[in-house]
Amino acid sequence: MEVAIYNQEGQDTGRKAVLNDEVFAIEPNEHILYLDVKQYLAAQRQGTHKSKERSEVSGSTRKLHKQKGGGGSRIGDINSPVLVGGGRVFGPRPRDYRFKLNKKMKQLARRSALSLLAANNGVIVVEDIKLAAPKTKDFIKVTDNLKVADKKVLVVMEKADRNVLLSARNVPDTALVAPADLNAYTVLNNNALVITESALETINKL
Repeated sequence: MEVAIYNQEGQDTGRKAVLNDEVFAIEPNEHILYLDVKQYLAAQRQGTHKSKERSEVSGSTRKLHKQKGGGGSRIGDINSPVLVGGGRVFGPRPRDYRFKLNKKMKQLARRSALSLLAANNGVIVVEDIKLAAPKTKDFIKVTDNLKVADKKVLVVMEKADRNVLLSARNVPDTALVAPADLNAYTVLNNNALVITESALETINKL
């Protein structure tokens, strides 16, 4: 697959970039995409949730009334889960939500996500992005030139300089990543993928 190469002014350079069909033109595997996105989101969870159980609630352990003969239900102490202020039954405990996926599964998920975006004309290749100074408005001008300012954009650069990093970090709905950090979730969570030529060489080998 070939796409036009633009400069940061949004002008067609007249050259073409080759998108590796094994990366950008495969039949997407929806189940693998689901698993990879699930794994990514699970890894973001802190897992610090905790509620107090019966043994952890502060309260007297005195038996409230005798076991039988009172006409009421049997009850132990004031920490019982059936009473207001008592402990919680089977409440959440701290845990690690992460789980493992095989390397080839993650690779297939990444390629499936890139293929979906490429099929929807969401991949734009630029020569390079360079800014003379760290100015947010200059970076926004680049996205305007590439006609992606109104979209959620993922910019992939092999090695972004400091000016570009500082200029892009305050732009809403815009993320800057290296090719090695691409995953199915970050690709699917954006409407447009802006790739520099040097980064494309790396992605074509992923």
